[in-house]
Amino acid sequence: MSMPRLVDRHPELGSDELVAALTPPPRFDEVRFDNYVPNPAEPSQAAAVAACREFAAGIARPASGGASWLRSLFGRGGRNGHSDGLPGLYLDGGFGVGKTHLLASLWHEVEQPKAYATFVELTNLVGVLGFNEAVRRLSGHRLLAIDEFELDDPGDTMLVTQLLSRLTDAGVRVAATSNTLPDKLGEGRFAAVDFLREIHAMAERFRVVRIDGPDYRHRDQPEPPEPLDEDELAERARTTPAATFDDFERLCAHLQRVHPSKYGRMVDDVAAVHLSGLHTVPNQGVALRVVALADRLYDRAVPVRVSGEPLSALFGEEMLAGGYRKKYLRALSRLTALSRELATS
Repeated sequence: MSMPRLVDRHPELGSDELVAALTPPPRFDEVRFDNYVPNPAEPSQAAAVAACREFAAGIARPASGGASWLRSLFGRGGRNGHSDGLPGLYLDGGFGVGKTHLLASLWHEVEQPKAYATFVELTNLVGVLGFNEAVRRLSGHRLLAIDEFELDDPGDTMLVTQLLSRLTDAGVRVAATSNTLPDKLGEGRFAAVDFLREIHAMAERFRVVRIDGPDYRHRDQPEPPEPLDEDELAERARTTPAATFDDFERLCAHLQRVHPSKYGRMVDDVAAVHLSGLHTVPNQGVALRVVALADRLYDRAVPVRVSGEPLSALFGEEMLAGGYRKKYLRALSRLTALSRELATS
């Protein structure tokens, strides 16, 4: 009997489903501010929790006094020189310091209507709905939470800056995470100097909160498990309920035929993914698709086993030195964490 394969899945997702799906991934269903454990050696982590709590409380408070709500929303000043009245909160830090935990906790703290999306999911939503319809659907929200904020090309720069401008002007508060300060987004990926005005205009809407610390996923075992041999991988896939088994080369080809907005649906009911013949991806187009799949697997806590080359070889040296370096390193961090979940089973 043949084993289930991801390459046999061709999910469909309508616009209403895309909007309804703007919630934190299942991995973060139970996260809250109270169960975020700051590293005592990294005081910025406790400070970030306090900033997120304050931001959530600000969304819950009505505007006070005779000033207009929008004027108070964009007002400058605040304690310790912070622009506490800004409509945006930006959590900047490295991998595995708990940025997504805090962003999801903030989302859980705020009453509906609200939306939570990765940056890619947000741009996909605008692509499906159209800009004006996306603004219409989101402008009544109290909060838009955006995880892993990224600007990969000039089109995305203009799209996101215009979207956030329209939404914040309508009263939507925005919280985001990234590994890059908002006025540095896009550097190394395109001619950012040509778009500085747009990038800086967006950055001015955010209060930046830095979160320092090492990647918690790598505190004990920085390296992924060794690849299995082909026969052992196939046997593990056969004996793991609801698992899939795919040739890595064929899966890469399949990912290019399926829109990334559908990757989550493609792996929704998968208990474990087994990839045969893993190798370095051949080009950046495939690499970015693999990154998107890694993100959806991580969102759903789907463990991964591989044969062939180790996960550390997934992206070549040239890719890791290029403009998408942080994106590829995030994918490696997440896939390494997922592979450890099955390493001893």
